[in-house]
Amino acid sequence: MHSDIRQQSPDRGVEVIEKHGDLEMGSPCTLQSPEPMENPTDTLDLEKLGRERPACFSNLWTELAFCFSIVMSQILAEYFISGSNVLLPTLVKELHIPEASTIWPSTALSLVVTSTLLIFGRLTDMLGGFALYNAGAIWLTISSILTGVSQSWLMLLICRALQGLALAAFLPSGIMILGSTYRPGPRKNLVFSVYGACAALGFFAGIFFSGLCSQFLSWRWYFFIGAILSAITAVSSFFSIPRDYAEKRKLGIRMDWAGCCLSVPGVVLLVFAIADSSFAPQQWRTPYIPLFLILGVILLAIFTYVEGWVVENPLLPGDIFRVKYMTPLAIALLFLYGTLGIFLLYAVLYMSDIMGAGPLQIVAWTTPMAVGGLILSVAGGMIFHKISGTILMLISCLGYVGCGLLFVVIPLGGMYWKYVFPAMVCGTIGIDISFNLANIFITTNMPKSRQGLAGALINCTLHLGIALMLGFADIVQTSFRHLGVRQGYKAVFWFQSGLAILGLLTVLFFVRIHHAKSELTMDERQALESEADNRTGEV
Repeated sequence: MHSDIRQQSPDRGVEVIEKHGDLEMGSPCTLQSPEPMENPTDTLDLEKLGRERPACFSNLWTELAFCFSIVMSQILAEYFISGSNVLLPTLVKELHIPEASTIWPSTALSLVVTSTLLIFGRLTDMLGGFALYNAGAIWLTISSILTGVSQSWLMLLICRALQGLALAAFLPSGIMILGSTYRPGPRKNLVFSVYGACAALGFFAGIFFSGLCSQFLSWRWYFFIGAILSAITAVSSFFSIPRDYAEKRKLGIRMDWAGCCLSVPGVVLLVFAIADSSFAPQQWRTPYIPLFLILGVILLAIFTYVEGWVVENPLLPGDIFRVKYMTPLAIALLFLYGTLGIFLLYAVLYMSDIMGAGPLQIVAWTTPMAVGGLILSVAGGMIFHKISGTILMLISCLGYVGCGLLFVVIPLGGMYWKYVFPAMVCGTIGIDISFNLANIFITTNMPKSRQGLAGALINCTLHLGIALMLGFADIVQTSFRHLGVRQGYKAVFWFQSGLAILGLLTVLFFVRIHHAKSELTMDERQALESEADNRTGEV
């Protein structure tokens, strides 16, 4: 018995009729492209498909094991980013890190992730999500153990960079696997909402374990705990994630070596120059700072030209920005994610240096972000297909603005419940809504052959925005240092609020995102358009 509906095609203005039941479309979990529609008079219940469990999961437990494996990439990424900030004073003291290098235990990881995401996104589309995701989990386990046994600050920095390679493999492949497994609809909305909420959970876990280890154990146990979690993820993902290597190899996707050779040094030099400018011996007057900045800009300009007009298989194809609203959304996300990075770091610094909070007190004060993220994940899965995405993005932007302004206006001796608590609530509203909506929008508008690229683009906007804007925030803080530490932090929060307002205005005037409802996948839409074009040609 078939469940039938008729759907009006938004692109062609004709009635699209499909079938669910006799039609063999291929299991989404094997990451296969859908078969061409055999009969245009058949029907497909899109709403039902958007709510159903993917066919590759035999029961709820196998689906939960799969989801656990994937969301752990978000938890581990934020764990290793947030916790290092709390550990920094201990690391400086015990490993004798020079003052000019104190930013690099955190920045080394972010720099490697940012510069290699596009490469690992392409490798994911070439080799499949299973191979890259498991390799990332295994390598994160090994590199975390090496970081924990570091005997010098230089060894620590090298091992943190090696962790960055693992996360760069982890993150785009995780998005690719989710985007290829779930078709558009409420079930995908819920899964992506949980995935996004785990960023806040990972942030909280990183601060919690770093505070616990620095106060009661050793800083080394922070990395050992991360290694244990990574090992658990590796085992779980090996057994729960579908194999897709053979299917991906059939697509014949090739690496863009020219793009690799230009993008990595370009991003590294640009981000390094901005991030290190506040800590260099003579700041911007230090000769290598403007030199690296100019070289980075030149390499990225050449990269843009080569990708757009020279190579046939670019790492970042220009046509993805032809998707309606993709370009202004990416620009807005750079501002908003940069706001997030500033808030996560400088809120912790303000609570520690100005409000006198200890490590475990900071853990308690940031709890609303973790709890709020979990609540929003459940709520988001229920409302994303009912409320306009544009409205939700504007609410998210207001959350970003609010979390910065609350730290701007907090007076000396300000109460936690009056200022910090609502700032944490605003912060989780900002990141959870925007991250989840962006993930759903970008993956839904990409075919399966580009889901690795979708994951790389999503994480590039996140980590590049954080790396660049944190560098500028350090410049702002240094410029106002003569007024005192507190005023330097206040200036940074003003800068953060300004970035959030820019993101808000970009979304308000240039971005429109519709309801995340059940609909055809991009592959199905392309197949229907191709079939319609063929029939038009025959006539």
